[in-house]
Amino acid sequence: MRRAILSDIHGNLEALKTVLSDIQSQDCEQIICLGDIVGYGPDPKACIDIVQEFDACILGNHDLAALFDPEGFSNNAEQAILWTRKQIESGDTAEACYKRLEFLAHLPRTRREGTLMFVHGSVRNPINEYVFPEDTYNRRKMEKLFSMIQKTCFQGHTHVPGVFTSDMNFLRPEDIEYRYQLGDEKVMINVGSIGQPRDGDWRSCYVILEEPWVSFRRVEYAVDVTIERIYETPELDRFLGDRLREGR
Repeated sequence: MRRAILSDIHGNLEALKTVLSDIQSQDCEQIICLGDIVGYGPDPKACIDIVQEFDACILGNHDLAALFDPEGFSNNAEQAILWTRKQIESGDTAEACYKRLEFLAHLPRTRREGTLMFVHGSVRNPINEYVFPEDTYNRRKMEKLFSMIQKTCFQGHTHVPGVFTSDMNFLRPEDIEYRYQLGDEKVMINVGSIGQPRDGDWRSCYVILEEPWVSFRRVEYAVDVTIERIYETPELDRFLGDRLREGR
């Protein structure tokens, strides 16, 4: 089975639509989202409506914050979440608003399929824990995370794609020619971000899983359209648009 695994859409409709076209061209049979459908971007409602049709989705920290309080967020992220919540709760019909809120409220925190694990942040803290490339130098943290993984864990949250190996290495997609072969060793695979990459490459990133191969895909989209939509929304900091062009 060919499955597309994506994460961190963050209300970026232009990126999502373009990535879905790419997924269709790759003949994927399933789509799994690792959370953060909303936050930062200008089209939260449209993105939720699309993701509701995916085969599976788990809860991200921005999705959770849109339902409750955005504690621990930066000022521009908190402002974006509060605006996002108002968007979800207003406009359209009451039934449509309720359906979106109900969808977010019922998202699971993890998903397990045999030896495969799907989370937003980490296997230890599915919602909020970041696992950065530099954490390979934190042996205690990494050993604890790998001890909780049966074989393969797919995650997002940092917006930085790559493969964490149990011998404390981080393999960037460009270092492995955008393909990794799953074997007997445990790995954590960050699938990158659809709506807000932060690895210095502005293009959307997702992975295709067709065991034993995991392939990273980079997709160009109309980034200037999203940036302009953010600029047009006073409640969204212009910085949230500027950073899209730099992939930071």
